[in-house]
Amino acid sequence: MESSNVKINEYVQRLTASRTRVLCTHGFYGLLLMHMKFALNEEIKTASTDGEKVFFLPKFLDKISDSELDFVLMHEVLHVVLQHCSRQGDRKRKLFNAACDIVVNSNILKSNNMNLKSITLREFGVLMHIAPDGEEGYFYTAEQVYDMLLNNADKENYDSWDDHDDWGKFDATTEVYEGWIKHFKDACASMEQRKKCGNVEIPLFAQRFLNELKSPQVDWRTVLNDFVQEDVNDYSFSPPDKRFSDSPFFLPDFNESIESVKDVLFFVDTSGSIDIDDLTAAYSEIKGAIEQFGGALSGKLAFFDCSVKEPIYEFSDVESLLKVKPVGGGGTNFFSIFKHVKTKLIDQLPCVIIILTDGYANFPKESESLGIPVLWLINNDKVTPPWGRVARIKVDYENK
Repeated sequence: MESSNVKINEYVQRLTASRTRVLCTHGFYGLLLMHMKFALNEEIKTASTDGEKVFFLPKFLDKISDSELDFVLMHEVLHVVLQHCSRQGDRKRKLFNAACDIVVNSNILKSNNMNLKSITLREFGVLMHIAPDGEEGYFYTAEQVYDMLLNNADKENYDSWDDHDDWGKFDATTEVYEGWIKHFKDACASMEQRKKCGNVEIPLFAQRFLNELKSPQVDWRTVLNDFVQEDVNDYSFSPPDKRFSDSPFFLPDFNESIESVKDVLFFVDTSGSIDIDDLTAAYSEIKGAIEQFGGALSGKLAFFDCSVKEPIYEFSDVESLLKVKPVGGGGTNFFSIFKHVKTKLIDQLPCVIIILTDGYANFPKESESLGIPVLWLINNDKVTPPWGRVARIKVDYENK
């Protein structure tokens, strides 16, 4: 039965009022909800999202209180910004839905000082928020909770109160999700500014996002100033530079002679031996290089394992870098890098090649580099390439 225009206007006013309340009481969620569209749907049982809109069954909207509506909006938008709608993969749907709800509800509970009423719906009671190991869901990702649920699947009955049938409509490579990544970053930046002005709490999941890309370990202006100035001018190489091999990577002589570095080509190792911590470290260094040059560094980013992966991404700022999704997972083949340069980039050779890797593979001869300066950025102290410049970053393997 379709709602009348008068009733629809009432729903619009109520949703707008709820969004305003959330903006006042939970600013981070409210900022995100400013980008969310709302719609009515007679075919769902309560509420749902497809990654672009939040849908409500009119009868459900009529039954819930204002505080419950505030929770529902926070719940649905958090599914979106955490990209739960596109992360199920081949996992069991019911268990993955439950895992996502546990993570979302627990984060909202955390944002409400652990007040269980904030995640309670009269029709359903207190909603799931604790992982099977007894810890709060906000400590984990949805995938981690899913694995726990999978091991516990025969003991519990996990039902989601909201409708997840529209999940998967948009995958993580679409403009919809790229837009949400930007909204998420903008909200983080806004809350950081508010935090400086007063007692503003940033939700735990957002704090993790802010910490995900750590401070770079490399002083890139110093490294590239020395490296590019010396090697690009004469394309001469020396044995691996001991100054780089010794932590913490800083060179004593720094000057402002290089104002910009163009056509840098980063290759990031995404072979099976590289995990998320290694990739985070690699992204952190590239992000740091861009930021330290104040936008005056630009170039291309490519991923490789046994081969170079297409496409090759151009970047000129951090925002364009963060849109790039790593691909790979096979063995490591450094030869593929220089083969790609010879065959695909011969008309516009890079000024320098920087390879971020663990170094566990056979190295080609120096002649394969076509005289282009090469900097090997190694994430351990066990491998030393036989030619080119060498720098090292440390990854905290003890906490993996």
